[in-house]
Amino acid sequence: MNPQTHLAIDGYVDAIPAPGTSWGTARFDLIHSPADADRIAPDTPDTVYACTTGDPRIADVLLREIQPGDLLRVTGTLVQTDDPQAPARFTVDGLEVLEAAPAPMVYGLVLERFGNYVVVFDADRDQVPVFTASGRWVGEATTADAISDLIDVYEEGGIR
Repeated sequence: MNPQTHLAIDGYVDAIPAPGTSWGTARFDLIHSPADADRIAPDTPDTVYACTTGDPRIADVLLREIQPGDLLRVTGTLVQTDDPQAPARFTVDGLEVLEAAPAPMVYGLVLERFGNYVVVFDADRDQVPVFTASGRWVGEATTADAISDLIDVYEEGGIR
């Protein structure tokens, strides 16, 4: 039998919370860092908790308002699985936002219009996504120099 413990955990949301398996439920991963970093080994890993909630009010907040990087305090029941490699399961019955993550900033992303086409330049990528001005996907040019070739092929009916 797996031991169960009721406790509160502070941690950061790892990714956007997802709907659970049934109505009014949600699931997310919470990353908990050791409280006193000065007293532990420097390579001590963070703990990942696989969290779920069956409370529709909490699920609604998770799915509409919580973003990656938000610092939360969750209360609920912790169950350690039999597999020591699997994250502990935490059933959340209380949620408090301690600190919201800063709003994400888009750096190096530029939309540019080429007649009836819109291209997306991203400083972190060589590939260039291309759409029609109405939003229809054209394709992805391998480099900025290949945009006109991609548009020509699309106009000739080659890509759909």
